[in-house]
Amino acid sequence: MTSQVSSPADQQHSPGSPAKEVRRLERVIIRFAGDSGDGMQLTGDRFTSETAAFGNDLSTLPNFPAEIRAPAGTLPGVSSFQLHFADHDILTPGDAPDVLVAMNPAALRANIGDLPRGAEIIVNTDEFTRRAMAKVGYAASPLEDGSLEAYRVHPVPLTTLTLQALKDSGLARRDAERAKNMFALGLLSWMYHRPTEGTESFLRGKFARKPQVAEANVAAFRAGWNFGETTEDFAVSYEVAPASAAFPPGTYRNISGNLALSYGLIAASRQADLPLYLGSYPITPASDILHELSRHKNFGVRTFQAEDEIAGIGAALGAAFGGALGVTTTSGPGVALKSETIGLAVSLELPLLVVDIQRGGPSTGLPTKTEQADLLQAMYGRNGEAPVPIVAPATPGDCFTAALEAARIALAYRTPVFLLSDGYLANGSEPWRIPEPGELPDLRVRFASGPNHTTADGTEVFWPYKRDPHTLARPWAVPGTPGLEHRIGGIEKQDGTGNISYDPANHDFMVRTRQARIDRIEVPDVPVDDPTGDARVLVLGWGSTYGPITAAVRRLRAVGQKIAQAHLRHLNPFPGNLGEVLKRYDKVIVPEMNLGQLATLLRAKYLVDAQSFTQVTGLPFKAEQLATVLKEAIDG
Repeated sequence: MTSQVSSPADQQHSPGSPAKEVRRLERVIIRFAGDSGDGMQLTGDRFTSETAAFGNDLSTLPNFPAEIRAPAGTLPGVSSFQLHFADHDILTPGDAPDVLVAMNPAALRANIGDLPRGAEIIVNTDEFTRRAMAKVGYAASPLEDGSLEAYRVHPVPLTTLTLQALKDSGLARRDAERAKNMFALGLLSWMYHRPTEGTESFLRGKFARKPQVAEANVAAFRAGWNFGETTEDFAVSYEVAPASAAFPPGTYRNISGNLALSYGLIAASRQADLPLYLGSYPITPASDILHELSRHKNFGVRTFQAEDEIAGIGAALGAAFGGALGVTTTSGPGVALKSETIGLAVSLELPLLVVDIQRGGPSTGLPTKTEQADLLQAMYGRNGEAPVPIVAPATPGDCFTAALEAARIALAYRTPVFLLSDGYLANGSEPWRIPEPGELPDLRVRFASGPNHTTADGTEVFWPYKRDPHTLARPWAVPGTPGLEHRIGGIEKQDGTGNISYDPANHDFMVRTRQARIDRIEVPDVPVDDPTGDARVLVLGWGSTYGPITAAVRRLRAVGQKIAQAHLRHLNPFPGNLGEVLKRYDKVIVPEMNLGQLATLLRAKYLVDAQSFTQVTGLPFKAEQLATVLKEAIDG
């Protein structure tokens, strides 16, 4: 997970170049910001990839508008990418950037409030025209009016320097200007001693069909590196050593949550020895899973981009009926449309994975922003009593493991399962250890192969609802298997035979049996991190709040505070020891990116005074923010 750092081979600095000071840092938070067309996501992604290759621990926060081409030069049109990397284990993208790269006035204005005093700001001065500044409310240039005196400002004419570097490229001026993000990337790569070979190789591959464009981007990247190396404006560069001690031995790669989830689904299908079928309709922020799985037909993956959400889940449920691992991916608005078919899957008692990458709502809401507000929808958002297990990953890399766990439950208990990720996990990334095949669970299932019931007259028949006494799961019969003809559907079935039944007592029994099947799902106890054993306050989280909560807990313990922490992966059914854990503490604080949905469930089930701390800004919690709240709870 390490590579050698060197400047671009054919752009060495001259002996007369100014000497540069090199400072060692433990961690850095960098934010790239500009118009949505300035390539900030690509720039951040490339810096992240090289940082992962170098061996740092890292966490990222992409943040971009919902519009494909947001209004240029406006505050709503600003796209940013934040990266936190360190020589030790880290958990969040960081609270406040140490460095801001602002490609225009809108990027500066939208992000300046997040910067601490003393932060470095690299601004593209070419974009600070009177018209551009007026568009975002600057009456005078912030580069000249003294409003940035608290920061270390580096004015750099990024556009002009890029055009100079590409004057012989043969590209039109407009096309050459687009490479200014690569100039900025080269400059930051020099500042923080990032590897360069991977980015150059990536650019040549990305623009393989346009070699002129590829070489122009490489040239701009190298020019940015050499500008940092030779200019007197940047007298200091920084080193952040690899985080070797933070990683157990193994092979690592940088991975986003949606990519990890995709790989987890493929691994689940291989471990179950079942074909994987994805029925999906594109929706932000879940579409990446459809895109990724479509590339893996060699693993028996079949993807169907349906005409709408209802068709997508209908096809996935049909595939489950046919003996495949059926999956549908969506976000909150799509779950609303899929709810009838999820209820049908509950009635049919077939394994189905419903992957919900949560985003801000209600309705269309905030398509590219994160939220955790679909928990109650997953729990109760169907007509009738239709219980569904719920699993939630904690980090981008954990999406892989959570997909395997959701598949285990679905296959073993013959039930649809909700996998609740969110936009923060989906788009964020971190180093991930690639597991060895022997570490993966065995998910193989046994299909029904023949009659399973003997009638009073001695006739052997197949009953589709004759249950396993341990799991209460019904047999999974592949259509077309001789002797296993059976009826299923949405109308209530008679216990055992599966015949249509309107009998009141039978309906009561079937409703209670479906609930009992979910209740007896085996899930591990929730572990509690309470080093001293005498903390009086417990902070309990779920999903993507894991990183900010854990970072806040670390800060409090570093100054001698006593606090316990627990994090839920299984939200239905809850772990068996959860009630005892909650009653062990005087206060239970539940941070959520909603208005207190988990806290509501805990209060109802366990009759504990779970106290909510909530946020619905479309952004993840900050560690310092949570640390302050938890400190107040301890003091109180």
